[in-house]
Amino acid sequence: MSSKAVFNEDFEYLKPEVASSIANFKTTGELIYGGSRNSIKVVDTTQALKLNIKAFKVPNFINQVVYSLFRKGKAERSFEYANYLQSLKIGTPTPIAYVINKSGFLYKKSYYVSEHLDYDVTFREVADDVNFPNRYEILKQFAQFTFVLHENGIEFLDHSPGNTLIVIGDNNQYSFYLVDLNRMKFHKELPYEIRVKNFSRLTNKKDVVSVISGEYAKLIGEDYHKVSTDLWEETQRFQYEFHRKKALKRKLKFWKRN
Repeated sequence: MSSKAVFNEDFEYLKPEVASSIANFKTTGELIYGGSRNSIKVVDTTQALKLNIKAFKVPNFINQVVYSLFRKGKAERSFEYANYLQSLKIGTPTPIAYVINKSGFLYKKSYYVSEHLDYDVTFREVADDVNFPNRYEILKQFAQFTFVLHENGIEFLDHSPGNTLIVIGDNNQYSFYLVDLNRMKFHKELPYEIRVKNFSRLTNKKDVVSVISGEYAKLIGEDYHKVSTDLWEETQRFQYEFHRKKALKRKLKFWKRN
């Protein structure tokens, strides 16, 4: 088994602690997310810095070959995209390193390491709670944040409610940070249709879509009713496909059991 580790130069002093944390990943740190595909741990360092380490599962055999020979893997893409976002002053937790393990030429486990961000809420919590303090202003500022993303030609393919972290500041100012970065597309200019579709995964609540549409329409100089209608149609289309796929998976599980 071979290992490759790439660090941002400002954090090379953390190499020993990152290496130790990854070597002992199962027993170290605090598990804050454990899914079927990935897991995330928060690890304290001796440098008064918290690491956020995302471990990606071993890909299927085809992708073990693809990621090794033809395409960058998820950890490397996360690291590079985070650096790019920060170069544009777009919020994301500070990238520290990525680590790739290989067996021969086959791509195995990989890890993306960033500075852990102590955030207040996610977009999901704001969208779901009609009584969330200053909800209207937060949604407006979120639309402004996404506008900056789009103006830089960035299509964030996982622009979903849990992937924007929000830090509440003073004087009704809010800071937004993107996570789960490995799926992005970059355009010279982002067409209107892609911009609208990029909001579709965020919520199924019409009042939230209405607030975001109103602010975004102002920013792009479009008619509110057009943006609102288009965004809601894309949201409904996504919801239909999402629930259709879930129903299909339930049926497949039933058939397998029987």
